[in-house]
Amino acid sequence: MAKIWFVTGASSGLGEALTTEILQRGDTVVATFRKAEQASLFTQQPGNNSLGLVLDVTNEAQRRSAVQQAIQQFGKIDVLLNNAGYGTVGAIEEFSLEEIRQQMEANFFGAVALTKEVLPLMRENGSGHIVQISSQSGFRASGGFGVYNASKFALEGFSEALAQEVAPFGIRVVIVEPGPFRTKFAGSSMKLAQQRIEAYAKTPVAQMYQYIQRIDGTQEGDPLKGARAIVDYVHNGNKELRLPLGRAAVQGIKAKLASVQADVAANEGIALSTLVDT
Repeated sequence: MAKIWFVTGASSGLGEALTTEILQRGDTVVATFRKAEQASLFTQQPGNNSLGLVLDVTNEAQRRSAVQQAIQQFGKIDVLLNNAGYGTVGAIEEFSLEEIRQQMEANFFGAVALTKEVLPLMRENGSGHIVQISSQSGFRASGGFGVYNASKFALEGFSEALAQEVAPFGIRVVIVEPGPFRTKFAGSSMKLAQQRIEAYAKTPVAQMYQYIQRIDGTQEGDPLKGARAIVDYVHNGNKELRLPLGRAAVQGIKAKLASVQADVAANEGIALSTLVDT
């Protein structure tokens, strides 16, 4: 059955690949862009019954207007796909609080706000899919990625609880956790801390700066294949909450699970020693 998708961050990378895949399936997509010319070109594509809109996910008025326009034109939103956002690299100490707030606004609060906009509509329809583009870095943290980790960890905690809250209404939530994909994420979409502190020059932070430069353009993940996997997942009605994408994502998540299990096992005695005596 054809679906109506609302996809943020469609100008490049995974978002662009997703809009292409969705249209090839015969579905309809409301795709959002940061620039008016991009939105206009998307709407005007030959044979395209979809809609391009300008949206900065951190702008409340634009969020509300975009959802309203989607409903006015298509009557409903079957799938909300929160993809807009960007990455950051730097030591937590190097980032200003303003830089950290900007990261949270784009990667977390923007997705939260759009989710809240569409939830009443989906509840009324008794169905819907909310797809949150997180990252393996939303499950496993790395030095030099701490601010980005925080934004995606927050998105995952929010989405895990949300999935339990909306399941009775026929709404499903999927947390997508890609590893490195060949997009602009490690290039023009990546923001570095404005301040550099020399003390971190020989720490994992410096290694992360080097890693991001090294992998740009050579990442293992194919955006078109990733988009296909996500669209398949929604259409096939898969019920699992998390969808890792790529070898690095699977390996990283498994390593984090093993690390947590080891910590719990090592400290179980301490944990149980804190119980009230009976």
